[in-house]
Amino acid sequence: MDFQRLLLRVEQALSSEEVQALAFICKDLLEKDCSSVPTASKLFSLLTEQELLTPDQLYLLADLLCTIQRHSLMRELGLNNQLPTTSSLISPYRKLLYDLSENTTEDELREIKFLLVNILPRRKLEDNVTTLQVFLEMEKIDILSVIKLNIVESIFGSVCPMLKTRINQFKTRQASQPSTEEVGEYAMTGRKRGYCLIINNYNFKNSPKLLNNREGTQVDESSLVSVFEWLGFETQIEPDCSREQLLSLVAELRSRDHSQMDCLVCCVLSHGLEGCVYGVDGLKVRVRELTEPFSGLECSSLRGKPKLFFIQACQGIKEQQPVFIQSDCPGADGFTTTSSICTDAVVPRDSIPSDADFLLGMATVPHFASFRDKRQGTWFIQSLCQNLINLVSSGYDLLSILTKVNDDVSSKSDNHGTRKQMPQPAYSLRKRLVFPIPKDPPPRLHLPDYTSPTT
Repeated sequence: MDFQRLLLRVEQALSSEEVQALAFICKDLLEKDCSSVPTASKLFSLLTEQELLTPDQLYLLADLLCTIQRHSLMRELGLNNQLPTTSSLISPYRKLLYDLSENTTEDELREIKFLLVNILPRRKLEDNVTTLQVFLEMEKIDILSVIKLNIVESIFGSVCPMLKTRINQFKTRQASQPSTEEVGEYAMTGRKRGYCLIINNYNFKNSPKLLNNREGTQVDESSLVSVFEWLGFETQIEPDCSREQLLSLVAELRSRDHSQMDCLVCCVLSHGLEGCVYGVDGLKVRVRELTEPFSGLECSSLRGKPKLFFIQACQGIKEQQPVFIQSDCPGADGFTTTSSICTDAVVPRDSIPSDADFLLGMATVPHFASFRDKRQGTWFIQSLCQNLINLVSSGYDLLSILTKVNDDVSSKSDNHGTRKQMPQPAYSLRKRLVFPIPKDPPPRLHLPDYTSPTT
């Protein structure tokens, strides 16, 4: 079902009361009172204009329908798997007020209006005024907000003590969670988002070690370029780098002026060993040799800014696997017809410099294999790119996105269902990292359409 038909079907299924409920729930998202919105299609148009609802981003629609308990409609439209798995765009405060309204009887609403008769104008308390409309009027005169719940708590304490308990529970949860202001966010206001260096080692035929060509890595490269350029980064692709070339690239990147940039991204796709990646000459480069040049002491123009490293590399013991799956480790015998799955790169304790603002995303935790599909790239990089596309537009921070990557990759298995993978980020970030929502539409990741195995 295409996007417009999907929205039309939702509109046809909703009552006028449900439309008003959705408008109330979306008030904070749209930063205005939407109570006069006449139809669901008008509300959807407003959300689409703000790029909160797009054909590729149905999380909000699924969350809205879930909030108003339209589960059967969600199943009918196939939206159950679109629910956000980390944070929600809908504020818990809006959900609380909606929950209170749904559990308030007509008699209780009359009593609430009676208690407000000296606070709100009488015409705002007429019989046809709903609980949500009463809440809106209270917000207009600034006696109700996420930090002003005392009056509504007192009223419900008199009218319905059970619902007062829900307000108390909400206040307790809010008090236990640090606010966005307390946590802070990295500034994302630079002329450009930053540099993104992608080192893609594919051809290992001249290596003295038994390192095989990394089929499928071109797909990862293409996906990384599409996604990080969409996010506003200036990408630089460097194929087939020896140890010396790799370290030279890192030194050159360190020497640049990053003062007008918000952050730095470096992606390394290669074979690896514990705590190391391989150059195409078979020589090892320690992960710390990649990260340390960007410490605050070594690169002052990146001081206090996030430095993000995503490394797809492997270590461990070989195992034979079906033809399409390869691993990024050395020494796979008969690699043209079978593949080797090994334990991928663990996060060594000394890989991140001691100062703050680093994130190191490795493809797997110890004792788990890291998979690379010859046709579709690595599970880790492809999941990273797809979840950046899906979740940046919904305002998710990077660590929440990486949590979703963990969930996605850990649910995958090889052709026999016997091999699993779990990525692991290590970080010293001091703040939330939220990429600004790009103005351009998100890229589509085009995977090759192969009809036979590649070797």
